[in-house]
Amino acid sequence: MSVDTQQAPAGLTDEELATLDAHWRAANYLTVGQIYLLANPLLTEPLRPEHVKPRLLGHWGTSPGLNLVHTHLNRVVRDRGLDAVCVWGPGHGGPAVLANSWLEGSYTETYPDVTRDAAGMARLFRQFSFPGGVPSHVAPETPGSIHEGGELGYSLSHAYGAALDNPGLLVTCVIGDGEAETGPLAASWHSNKFLDPVHDGAVLPVLHLNGYKIANPTVSARIPETELDELLRGYGHDPIHVTGDDPPAVHRAMAAAMDTALDRIAVIQRAAREEGSTDRPRWPVIVLRTPKGWTGPAEVDGVPVEGTWRAHQVPLPAVRDNPEHLRQLEQWMRFYRPGELFDEDGAPRADVLACVPHGHRRLGATPHANGGLLLRELPLPPLERHAVTVDEPGASMHEPTRVLGDMLADVMAATADRRDFRLMGPDETASNRLQAVYTASGKAWQADVLDVDEHLDPHGRVMEILSEHTCQGWLEGYLLTGRHGLFSCYEAFAHIVDSMVNQHIKWLRTTRRLSWRAPVASLNYLLTSHVWRQDHNGFSHQDPGFVDHVLNKSPEVVRVYLPPDANTLLSVADHALRSRDYVNVIVAGKQPCYDWLSMEEAKVHCARGAGVWQWAGTEDGTREPDVVLACAGDVPTQEVLAAAQLLRRHLPDLAVRVVNVVDIARLLPAGEHPHGMSDFEYDGLFTTDRPVIFAYHGYPWLIHRLAYRRTGHPHLHVRGYKEIGTTTTPFDMVVRNDLDRYRLVMDVIDRVPGLAVRAAAVRQRMEDVRQRHQVWIREHGADLPEVADWAWEG
Repeated sequence: MSVDTQQAPAGLTDEELATLDAHWRAANYLTVGQIYLLANPLLTEPLRPEHVKPRLLGHWGTSPGLNLVHTHLNRVVRDRGLDAVCVWGPGHGGPAVLANSWLEGSYTETYPDVTRDAAGMARLFRQFSFPGGVPSHVAPETPGSIHEGGELGYSLSHAYGAALDNPGLLVTCVIGDGEAETGPLAASWHSNKFLDPVHDGAVLPVLHLNGYKIANPTVSARIPETELDELLRGYGHDPIHVTGDDPPAVHRAMAAAMDTALDRIAVIQRAAREEGSTDRPRWPVIVLRTPKGWTGPAEVDGVPVEGTWRAHQVPLPAVRDNPEHLRQLEQWMRFYRPGELFDEDGAPRADVLACVPHGHRRLGATPHANGGLLLRELPLPPLERHAVTVDEPGASMHEPTRVLGDMLADVMAATADRRDFRLMGPDETASNRLQAVYTASGKAWQADVLDVDEHLDPHGRVMEILSEHTCQGWLEGYLLTGRHGLFSCYEAFAHIVDSMVNQHIKWLRTTRRLSWRAPVASLNYLLTSHVWRQDHNGFSHQDPGFVDHVLNKSPEVVRVYLPPDANTLLSVADHALRSRDYVNVIVAGKQPCYDWLSMEEAKVHCARGAGVWQWAGTEDGTREPDVVLACAGDVPTQEVLAAAQLLRRHLPDLAVRVVNVVDIARLLPAGEHPHGMSDFEYDGLFTTDRPVIFAYHGYPWLIHRLAYRRTGHPHLHVRGYKEIGTTTTPFDMVVRNDLDRYRLVMDVIDRVPGLAVRAAAVRQRMEDVRQRHQVWIREHGADLPEVADWAWEG
């Protein structure tokens, strides 16, 4: 056992030690009960097989250590009057956090039927990992949680996100030694270089080393302590060690470690806030070493369990069928002396609750873990302030994301005092043309600054680190604690957080069914530097599939928008930033593109989600169209309009309808997505029997998947990205993937009855241009003049 003794606070009194140990034992007892028991919660009669669940699910191994941390957090929160949140990183510690919530009363306040008595304890036990009950992980259903423990790697970035712009908040983060091996966790140790001790709260990591994962030893627990210390110090932390298996000694060491860490944090914050210190602080980290499955069965069936990987899940797996296992379970639970912990009615005794804080300071009751309670409306500027003037479609060009950047700069300025909006991105803010935000806020940075650096600011709210995982984790923690934000990313590399967005979508879907969870600001993605304009990078940066991934998820949560110009991007972004409990994915280009709609037209079109652009087609209202040209995305929209212009010139008698889709979920049936169209709407827009040539930003099969049940689906032909990419000219990218205007005209001729013969010469002319294009770019290194200089002619 060890703890740093430099300026160590006074130790625990014997009375304090006794109350902390009572709370810890009570939490351990409740944890075991949740894993095993259906009935007889207080062991008022000998344990029988029928008292035990038929399927034993859950995880014991990490729980005693989590209970220890929770117990000692209670003490310091109560004694110091702190506002605190704890992020429980070990994915398999659900029963421990539920046990502590029940003890402190926050669980009963949230779920009144789970009372703090024997009947409520029985319900607590029965519901755990049971049909109709609660999950085995720390989940949205758990009071005080902002972190789903089912997937490892994100706890520390979530913790830092919660601390940003929360100067009075302590965020403790328990990191499992298995979780510490993941790449996202390794990167997130660098978050302390972005934490502003003036405006942000503090993060206290607790690295919980119990030696094993599911079946193997953990790296952090097996390397020499000096090597681990060097690693943590290299990350900018000062480690404080607590090691042992003797409960009284560990309690004393843990109390001293907590006090030492919080005293150091107070010194750091006082130096920055009152004394003007600008030195980057070295924040404390607690390294807690306790046996896996501590206080559980030492040996089962002749093999060691406590302190080994065998304690990970259910140490006694055959309690209903094996009398010896049943005997060991009863002995194990009685070891905690439940009669000392709970009264005759099953309520926790006073000694057990002596360390527990009151009211909103309880970890399960803090409003910071139910961030919608703290959320304020975002002060968004009027869209007209940043709208581009569009007198005629296609008469001007702008870089859409640059226009959006001006709007975001206004949002940054409007939230300068309240500090509840952040922009996250992996070193791409300026690359994505959003650099106007630097006029309102610099880039958060606590490390060294050189004369050549620009826009670095220790108090900045633009967050850039070359780790998509960390950006996503920061933003999730920020949103779930009641703030707003936007994640800007190169389109191809949004896939890096595929699994993270899965978890967040699941979190939001679950919280929508929990009346006590207040809605939070949506998770908003801006995906730019997209597949069609990767002039500097080529094939490695060309992947539009994040949209496919997201649209597989819960339809009540996910939204995907493909605005075709600057004003539609402003309208979509305004909607997304105002929304709650969604994951909004916005795909927009940063390169100059034509302005098609005025601001008023853009608002109406975006609200509609999909609509006819009458000015672009050749319908006269007297007959149905011969063909529908549909588009979604900025580059596909330009190619469709160029194709419509070619058709007007070469086949003037053809009735062409142009449909633009902004909200991609509109293609789904109304019963499958809240934004979906009825069959009546869809058929009216796309017809039931006319060819539809659909130019889509991403992989073509997504459109087929969304529309396969529509009556007109046999007539739907989709062009999009076919995984053919390289570093080449902008137009060559669309030619290589058969999305170009000439190919679209050929598709019309091939699919409109009677045109194959009548328009054979036109088709040949289109093919000739495609061939000439191939020769031209190889000689000149630029697109054909008629393409490069093309402009819309209405």
